[in-house]
Amino acid sequence: MAKNKRGRSSFVLSSQPVITAWASVAGKKEGQGPLAHTFDITSQDPYFGQKTWEQAEKVMQQTALNTLLKKAALKEEDLDLVFSGDLLNQCIGSSFSLRNTGIPHLGLYGACSTMAESLLAASMAVDGGYADRVAALTSSHFASSERQYRFPLGYGGQRTPTAQWTVTGSGAALVSSQGKGPVITACTIGTVTDLGIKDANNMGAAMAPAAFTTIRQHFEDLGVGPEEYDLIVTGDLGQLGKELLLELARKDGLSLGGKLADCGTLVFDNTTQDVHAGGSGCGCSAITLCGYLLGELQKGKMKKLLFCGTGALLSPTSTQQGLPIPGVCHAVAIAQSSERQ
Repeated sequence: MAKNKRGRSSFVLSSQPVITAWASVAGKKEGQGPLAHTFDITSQDPYFGQKTWEQAEKVMQQTALNTLLKKAALKEEDLDLVFSGDLLNQCIGSSFSLRNTGIPHLGLYGACSTMAESLLAASMAVDGGYADRVAALTSSHFASSERQYRFPLGYGGQRTPTAQWTVTGSGAALVSSQGKGPVITACTIGTVTDLGIKDANNMGAAMAPAAFTTIRQHFEDLGVGPEEYDLIVTGDLGQLGKELLLELARKDGLSLGGKLADCGTLVFDNTTQDVHAGGSGCGCSAITLCGYLLGELQKGKMKKLLFCGTGALLSPTSTQQGLPIPGVCHAVAIAQSSERQ
């Protein structure tokens, strides 16, 4: 019997694993946004000292993990496990960043939901007694994503109003069985949702139905409502996707007004930064969580947060074949800081 399972796809974490440290690495454009003061490291060099953007992403993850370990006063050998992933083909950002470290690694692909997916997996590993210290890690890079999913930057293609700007950044969180920090109380594993959206320049519309499905399932499984949380934060729906999510909830009789925020609308200032519909990418929710959001919980400005990472599960091949874009969303409930020995 799965004693910690609730409803169709949610789980309570009885030991309440602790997020004892977190770290964020951001690019130049992100460092010009409203959350700049919450990032640990901001680089003015989009290559991060490397020859290619893909290698830059590797360095971002290495820097985020090293910063996390430094903040936690730990060494690589103190980690039991790392869950990580990225947007690059075959997740080379993650595998290349962790090669020769000796740290046991499980690679993930949840597109832009990877921060929530890795945090969820890490918390379940700790709660299940399989590990004491697990890192959740992810990244994205504007230029590497453009090259892979759309056009090389030198092509000079025009961006549609619904397009979002892939965040250059990496976030890492340390989930532990003991220590001080925000605690993870529950999680909901999302289902892949496909309503036939085919426009790769409107991923907010593709992901919003998945976000709604997971949030509604979370409430149903755990017998709670929006009032349970100070803030419900989606991963990177952007402005249009956020509005669509609110509309889907309204039609279902669920009021999210005043509770809902989106990392894609938080990380950039759309009035001064030309990002069209907002931010996106694995790094979008990663640096927002591992900078601003966890900081707010730590300072006591929020008591409980529902972090809902969203991902568009497309590939260059599926787009070229004219296939629709499935979406997924995973939710992690995080409560105010506590200390447990």
